[in-house]
Amino acid sequence: MNQPLMVTAAQRAGTKVTICVGVVILAVLIALPIMSLLPESNSLQVSAYTLTLVGKILCYAIVALALDLVWGYAGLLSLGHGLFFALGGYAMGMYLMREASGDSLPAFMTFLSWTELPWYWVGTEHFLWAMCLVVLAPGLLALVFGFFAFRSRIKGVYFSIMTQALTFAGMLLFFRNETGFGGNNGFTNFRSILGFSITSQGTRAVLFLLTVLLLVGSLYVGWKLARSKFGRVLTAVRDAENRLMFCGYDPRGFKLFVWVLSAVLCGLAGALYVPQVGIINPSEMSPTNSIEAAVWVALGGRGTLIGPLLGAGLVNGMKSWFTVAFPEYWLFFLGALFIVVTLYLPKGVIGLIKKRGEQ
Repeated sequence: MNQPLMVTAAQRAGTKVTICVGVVILAVLIALPIMSLLPESNSLQVSAYTLTLVGKILCYAIVALALDLVWGYAGLLSLGHGLFFALGGYAMGMYLMREASGDSLPAFMTFLSWTELPWYWVGTEHFLWAMCLVVLAPGLLALVFGFFAFRSRIKGVYFSIMTQALTFAGMLLFFRNETGFGGNNGFTNFRSILGFSITSQGTRAVLFLLTVLLLVGSLYVGWKLARSKFGRVLTAVRDAENRLMFCGYDPRGFKLFVWVLSAVLCGLAGALYVPQVGIINPSEMSPTNSIEAAVWVALGGRGTLIGPLLGAGLVNGMKSWFTVAFPEYWLFFLGALFIVVTLYLPKGVIGLIKKRGEQ
């Protein structure tokens, strides 16, 4: 009779520990950009490389969280989230290229003997319009794709294959020079953002803090959705969609909303990724990148929100080391990691931690 009370107490204790750990991690993340502003002679000074690396991983963590909303809660395994991430990055990159070129054409257009900007570049010299594109480009694409996919009741492996085909088609399109997006080189050589030097420590610190803010905001939105009636309907879509329809619910609207929201979060993450890393090219749309995102979520524990953040941090931390020490073996290791997680950790690292805590 005391077992339910013991489980409840354990769950409460686990929640408190999770909150405490989260507060500590958040405090460290806020301290990092402040420490980067210290003089180099100070032993606590954080290098620009470290700040950029952590900022990049935080952007990937937002993508993992966005994918968890559609895969972990709605049961839609997307292998195309890299496309939404890249579209947001390209929208920001267009603004940064216009900022760097001033009144003249971007350097790659001059090299290709272009005489005027394409129509879809109009207005990209304005930051607010660029931010609108960051949201609209991935959001509208997700809306159109999702509308027809869910209307046709495509799901399961067929949905995954279609999303992978979508991102592959996008990659091939952006590789072409005549599309006006820099071809295989993409956008690079950024100089400033809103008039501030993009390489200055102050600018890097602000971009890092904005990334942390977006991550916390995304986590809060995901948490509120998961605890709401909307979230319960989403899990019903994942577990028993036919029964949900029998109860009078139309799952298409629920899936479409969370699908578009997930795409927009990826676009915002891509917009913060580009000025921190300093480059965006079609390789970001590679299906491999989207598969990696699925590995992040699976490793951390899908349907948990916190797990995908942990998975993104672990995998990208290992990737940073592997690609330096053993670059030719990284993809083999990634594949082996996915197989091990699928066979032995179906609920991910978070599931393993919870299981240990209940023992």
